[in-house]
Amino acid sequence: MPASVRKVLLLYVGGTIGMQKNDQGAYIPIPNAFLQKLTKEIHRPEVAKEYNIEMKKNQLILYQGRIIICEFKEYDPLLDSSNMTETDWSLIAKDIEQYYNEFDGFVVLHGTDTLCYTSSALSFMLEGLSKPVIVTGSQISFFEPRNDAKSNILSSIDIAVNYDIPEVCIFFADKLCRGNRTTKISSTQMNAFNSPNLPPLAEVGITVKVNSRAIRKPGKNLKVFRRLTSNVGVITIVPTINSAMLKAILQPPLEGAVLESFGVGNIPTRRQDILDALEEAIKRGVIIVNITQCSEGAVNALYEPGQLMENIGVISGNDMTLEAALTKLSYVLALPNLSRDDRIMLVRKDLRGELTAPDNNNNNNNNCAKVN
Repeated sequence: MPASVRKVLLLYVGGTIGMQKNDQGAYIPIPNAFLQKLTKEIHRPEVAKEYNIEMKKNQLILYQGRIIICEFKEYDPLLDSSNMTETDWSLIAKDIEQYYNEFDGFVVLHGTDTLCYTSSALSFMLEGLSKPVIVTGSQISFFEPRNDAKSNILSSIDIAVNYDIPEVCIFFADKLCRGNRTTKISSTQMNAFNSPNLPPLAEVGITVKVNSRAIRKPGKNLKVFRRLTSNVGVITIVPTINSAMLKAILQPPLEGAVLESFGVGNIPTRRQDILDALEEAIKRGVIIVNITQCSEGAVNALYEPGQLMENIGVISGNDMTLEAALTKLSYVLALPNLSRDDRIMLVRKDLRGELTAPDNNNNNNNNCAKVN
């Protein structure tokens, strides 16, 4: 086998990207069909023949400046991403851990609805990552004549094996973004995702333009944390909210909550009952993280409401997305042998580039380049 061969593991979880219509016209996942479609559309058997490379049934071979062998693993059952839970995130992390030393990069083929939750969760679960993990999907199935699936898959494979980007990322519509900085913004447009507070890590046109200064430094040793807690939730502040609603959400077994507040972190502070409900939960040990409902920007204590929340123990989530804040809580609360203060410190801290911190020295790696 030529020395320049690169290997990528394709993990097909489910989602629109590989779905077909049933007799009623609804898109559903069809087991064992997607690999056949990929074989027909992107597999280059003449390359294997030319270089005398023996292929397995679940492998594809491509040529994108170098030989790329893609090993395909299909999950059973295949899932619409709206059915994904922390258990499924754990399975993906397990596979990456199991095959980590065998592959140069990983591509997760996933539905778009919860794609940002999965990518955010994986970023926390995979500590010390030194290889690309690219999560992608499509708005239109690969089985449709006109689709965005093929380009998303091919570009994800290219980046996963040809570029030194040791992060969990999302590739979609010609943009590569940090997974825990990205959120879904459209259910109908091809450009369905946005990274509101961090520029793309790379953009794909005729060439691939990498934002080297934004890439995090590679880790040295992968450490995988597969246990997450499901006892986390979201509270969205609205003008009609009342303390009874809050208390219902904040009851045990809740351990942590993301508070989506107005603007730069404001809530209706004339409502002492709301502050009391939050403070009561915090005193019981619930960790509450405050993020903005705005699509861009961060929370801070510029105004009295923000200061009052800090005073009762609500933690600033800075500029984290909802998906990052929720999965970070799920991860931090599941870590063993930590005090409550330890967990609060980790929530505040930039762990995987999920928030902008004044002392963040991770985004200073100017050595990211195409892999030789």
